[in-house]
Amino acid sequence: MLTVLSSLLRWAPPLGHQIAAVKMKEPLVTTVHFEKDGAVAVVTMAKPPHNLIEDNFIRDLQSAYKSAVEEGCRSILLRSGMRHFCAGADVAGFTGGGRRRDQAGLEALLDSLENVPLPSVAAVHGGALGGGFELALTCDMIVAADTAFFGMAEASLGLLPLLGGVQRVTQRVGVARAKEMAMFARRHDPVTLERWGAINLVTAESELPSVALSWARQLAAGPTVALRGIKTLANLSARQGIEGADAQQTAVNNTMWASADQKRGLAAFAKNGPGSAIFEGN
Repeated sequence: MLTVLSSLLRWAPPLGHQIAAVKMKEPLVTTVHFEKDGAVAVVTMAKPPHNLIEDNFIRDLQSAYKSAVEEGCRSILLRSGMRHFCAGADVAGFTGGGRRRDQAGLEALLDSLENVPLPSVAAVHGGALGGGFELALTCDMIVAADTAFFGMAEASLGLLPLLGGVQRVTQRVGVARAKEMAMFARRHDPVTLERWGAINLVTAESELPSVALSWARQLAAGPTVALRGIKTLANLSARQGIEGADAQQTAVNNTMWASADQKRGLAAFAKNGPGSAIFEGN
C-alpha cells in the first residue's frame, strides 16, 4: 500500500510553507494534536509520514473533536502537520488484519466528525487522497492551498471510497462530476474543484494557515447556537431533502430563539445597526 501511495504522491510539488508545530497537550505518541486558539479548536493531524488512516488515528481524531466540544470551543480547524493533508488509508491498520471494517463503525465515525455541533474548516495542503479527501469533506468548509491536489484513487486499486466520498462529492458537485472523479480516480487541482463547488476557497500556499485560521476565528465569533442550527438544517437537507429539513425547522428555530446570542444580536442591531453584535456562543 505504501508503494502505491508513494506513486500517487511522487508528483507533488515541494511545500515552501511548513505549518508550525502546535503546543501539544497529549503525549508525543498521539497522532492528532488538539489546542485552543481563543475559541477555535485547532486539530492537527500528525501521523508520519502522510497521516495514513487507521483505527488508532481515527480514535485520536474523534477524541480531539470531543475535546473541542467539552472545552467550549466554538469552531474547529482541521489541518495537517505533515507534508500532506492525508494520503488515504493504511489498509492493514484500517482493516484490522484483513477484516473489513464494520459499516456501523464507519457510520459512527462519519457522524462524529460531520455532525459535531461546531462549524468546521479543513485547511488542505499537499495531497488529500482517498480517505484524506473524505476527511476534508466531513468539514463544513474546505480552504485549499493552490499547490494542493485531491483525488478519490480507490478505483485504481479495485476499491470504492469507503468513508462516504461518493455521496458527499455528489452533494457538492452533482452526480455527473462525482462519477467522473470516483470512476477515473484522477487527481484534481484545487482551482477546478473550487469551480465545481467541491471546495470553498483556494489561496496561496504561504497564506493557507492564516486564511484558514481567519475563517475559523470568524465562525468562532459568530452566534454559535444559530450556526449549529444552520449546519443541522443544511446537513438534513443534503440527506433527507427539503422535506426532511422542514420537519426539523421549528425545533431548530426554538433552540435559536432561546439563545442569549439571539437577544444580543437583535439588541445590537436596534442600537447600532447590522454587524455590531458581540456574540458569546450561548
